[in-house]
Order: sequence, then structure tokens, then C-alpha cells
Amino acid sequence: MTFSAPRCMGTVVALACIGASIAKQSSHYSFSTYSFQPRRTFTTKSPDSTYLSNLIFDIRGGAQKKKGGRTASLYSTSKTNNKTATGKQKVGAAKEEKKSAVSDTLTKYKSILPLTRIYITMVGVVTLLGLILGDELSQGLLALDPIRVMYGLELWRPFTAACFLGPPSIGWLMNAYYLFEYGSSLERAFGTAQHLLFLLLQIGFLSVFSAFFAQPFFAQSVITSMLHVLSRSMPNQKVKWLIFTVPYWTLPYGLMASDVLQAGNAAAALPHVLGILSGHLFFFHKNIWPKLGGEDWLVPPDFLVQRLDADARNISKSSINAALKSRKKGKGKKLGSS
Repeated sequence: MTFSAPRCMGTVVALACIGASIAKQSSHYSFSTYSFQPRRTFTTKSPDSTYLSNLIFDIRGGAQKKKGGRTASLYSTSKTNNKTATGKQKVGAAKEEKKSAVSDTLTKYKSILPLTRIYITMVGVVTLLGLILGDELSQGLLALDPIRVMYGLELWRPFTAACFLGPPSIGWLMNAYYLFEYGSSLERAFGTAQHLLFLLLQIGFLSVFSAFFAQPFFAQSVITSMLHVLSRSMPNQKVKWLIFTVPYWTLPYGLMASDVLQAGNAAAALPHVLGILSGHLFFFHKNIWPKLGGEDWLVPPDFLVQRLDADARNISKSSINAALKSRKKGKGKKLGSS
């Protein structure tokens, strides 16, 4: 290929003109006025900076500058969005979701009524100890032993015997749900102070009954006693059990029959029988005996009610405020006046 002299001279002259025009336009800009920041646009003090930045964006391609000010980038997403503009998950978004799930669980746990929450927590701790220690050590450390309780002062045994539901299984999960359901219903109906008195009495009654019948654990009996008291409070209410609709008072016996059928042994009915007996002792002295003219001695002390029941505290405060407002203010006398 050959080039003629006039054509080469014309090309050189054209390039020189273009270079002179670019130099003339760029002579107005000082690169000392630009501050370079990662993933941001150029900022300049000159009013013609928009033209230069748009020119650079046109040459580079990609994101364009917004009319409002800041430019869009792959990372300019909202705070609540956990994905980038390309659709990928942000770094740390999985941790935020995990934290939110844990916080929701803690919120639900804290929303449980206080005494029921403590009881369920003790059930979880005792179950964990049983898994760590094994069957033999858990029997020796957690089971009810009246000799060690009386002579060895191992006073934790009645409480651990009332909280041990066995190793984790489907039955354990169902019993824990019954404990939450019936315990919450009783605490909501009676109040925390009365429910605490109920649990202490059940642990005392069942410790005696279980020691007599050689039962090392009686958490199932506590659940049955809760259900018996609830069922006796509204005996004729219709409830669903499996596929049947039965009166509420028959539900403890239905659960006892289902456990006997699952175990294939009549001895599985013994914890339910003990729970019904201990629950009926409480129900009789609390509801039936006062109607016959007797005294209700299953009343929690006032300091326990004031301490545990928020409604009672609010009622006492309102009564005190009403009494103070109802007092008549006298004019009084000055000191030294007769």
C-alpha cells in the first residue's frame, strides 16, 4: 500500500486541529480540583464538570450519573434489601437473617408466662443433664430417693423428678407441649402466685405417692394433675381428642388409656392415676370444700401475690391512690397559733 504526499499532509493537519480543539477545551479544567473516590463519580468545583464526567462515562461505559446527584452503582441498594443489583446476596445477609430468627425465638420464649417458662426451662436442663450423664448416672443423681432426701439432704431430687420426661423423643415432645399448654392455662386462670402454690403442693403430694409406689420420676403425673384440675373446672365443655368430641372431664382418662395402649402394659396407667389423685386433692380443698362450709386454706400469702401478680400490684396501687385522693385537705394551723 502506498500513501501520497498530499493525502498524508491532509491527515496530519486534521489531527493537529482536533488535538488543538481538545487542548483548548481541557485547558479550562484543573486535575487538582478532582477528588477520586472508589465507586463514586468525579466531583469538581467547576460548573462544567458534568460535561467532562458524562464524557468519561460514555467512553468507559457502565453506570451513568443520576440527575439528582449521586451515581448508581452495583452496591447502591436500599438498607432493607439484602441483595445487590446483580441479584446476589450481600455479604452478612445470612447472618442478619439468622439473628432475626434467633431474636424471634427469644421474643416468643419471653412471652411465655413466667412460672411456666421456668418450668419448661428446668425440663430442658434436666433432659440435657440426662443425656450427658447417661441412664445410670441420671437415675442415681436425678431420681427421687426418699432416703437420700431425708438423711442426705439431697433436696433437689423432688424437683428433678418432677422435671425429667425421659430422653428426647416424640413422646417427650408431646409431654412438653402438654406441660406448656396446661401450665399456661392454669397460670393464666389462677395467677402466678396461686399456680406456684399449686405446683409446690403437687410436688409434695407426688413425692409421697411416688415414694410409696417406687416411682423414680413423676413429671407425667404433674401434667395429668394440671389436666385434671382444668377438666374439673369446666367438666361439660366439649373438646376434640383424636377424632372424637368428648366432655372435658374425660380427657385425663382418655390420655391414660392411650398411654396404656401404646405401652401394652397396664403399669403405664399408674402415673396418670397418681396425677388424678393429687390434682383432685387440690381441686377438692380449693373449690368443693369451701362450698361445703369449710375454709379455703390453699390461698397464697399476700407478699407472694404482691410480688408475682402484676394485676394485684396494679389494683393495690390504684386503691392507695384513690384513698389518698379521697382524703380531705384541711386548712391547718400556723406554728405557735392557739
